[in-house]
Amino acid sequence: MTDKLNRRKFLRGTAVAGAATLATPAIAGSHATTLKMQAAWGGGIFLENAQSYVDRVHAMAGSALKIDLLAVNSVVKTSQMQDAVHRGVLDACHYVPAYWYSKSKSASLFGTGPCFGWSSQEVLGWVNYGGGQELFDELMGDLGLNVVSFFNSPMPAQPLGWFKEEIKSAAQMDGLKYRTVGLAADVLLEMGMSVVQLPGGEIQPAMKSGLIDAAEFNNPTSDRDFGMQDVSKDYHLASFHQSQEFFEVSFNKKKYDKLPAELQAILKYASEAENSNFYWHNTKRYADDLQTLQNEQGVNVHRTPDSVMQAQLDAWDIVVDRISGEDAFFAKVIESQKVYAENVMGYLNLNQPDYKLAYKHYFG
Repeated sequence: MTDKLNRRKFLRGTAVAGAATLATPAIAGSHATTLKMQAAWGGGIFLENAQSYVDRVHAMAGSALKIDLLAVNSVVKTSQMQDAVHRGVLDACHYVPAYWYSKSKSASLFGTGPCFGWSSQEVLGWVNYGGGQELFDELMGDLGLNVVSFFNSPMPAQPLGWFKEEIKSAAQMDGLKYRTVGLAADVLLEMGMSVVQLPGGEIQPAMKSGLIDAAEFNNPTSDRDFGMQDVSKDYHLASFHQSQEFFEVSFNKKKYDKLPAELQAILKYASEAENSNFYWHNTKRYADDLQTLQNEQGVNVHRTPDSVMQAQLDAWDIVVDRISGEDAFFAKVIESQKVYAENVMGYLNLNQPDYKLAYKHYFG
């Protein structure tokens, strides 16, 4: 009963009335700059992550800067958040690039692009030290967006998700109605699936009603909060459809440029600090909730077969080649990513021991 009550509370968070702010500290003094930031999350662990970023800004800025964090739909819908920041209706937002990639498919490359053997950590390395930030800024300029963004919180690979039966081959996925977002939609369409792009809070009801046959969101904690274990008992971990992703924190560029340099630095370096906190905090929560799903809620957890993941890579090749032929900027980003991944992953693959070997040695 407690789980169901908590889940109702979590889902109700997606319809928070008005623009009531989440808990933020009182800022002394009358000259504090206040930024209004809306998150794409109505509750659960991702809203906690957004609050954690805000808390770091407050801890460093003291009385000079305050961020009012608003839950999903407080001012505008998630699909309208970037435009709202661009126009100054919001000062900032906390979301992922896949939520606005309809403006440019290149947006999805800054998070949910093809896997060149790297994880979210290395993609963030490319953003910061491989030319990715400069390419993103170029994209903002090409789109005419009055937005400056920072990226943080390297997510583990996202599960393939929830199905009505165990998936043992890619052929079983053909024709299934499936929820995902971003470029992953193109990839899974290439694999024969029928893709529906839904907000997080609508996934479980859609699967329960039969609108979709299968779905993914992001991680065991959010999936459990949504109640996916009530509509499916077969959960597949590991996938290349979204094997790397992270948050984007966007600010109205005109407002950002007017801030003192030290406050601009705080907004940037609070984002970097949240990288470590997110990974440490969320990985433990995900592991704990996965055990709860397995041991207490009767979920069968499977590792997605390598044959299915190879089919995903083949589909990625087709999608990337097609879009690169249509969009020169997309092709430029892909080339930049490949150069970075070949170099950095070449070193890491040679240097990293087989951690799974050590795990099996101690835990079986």
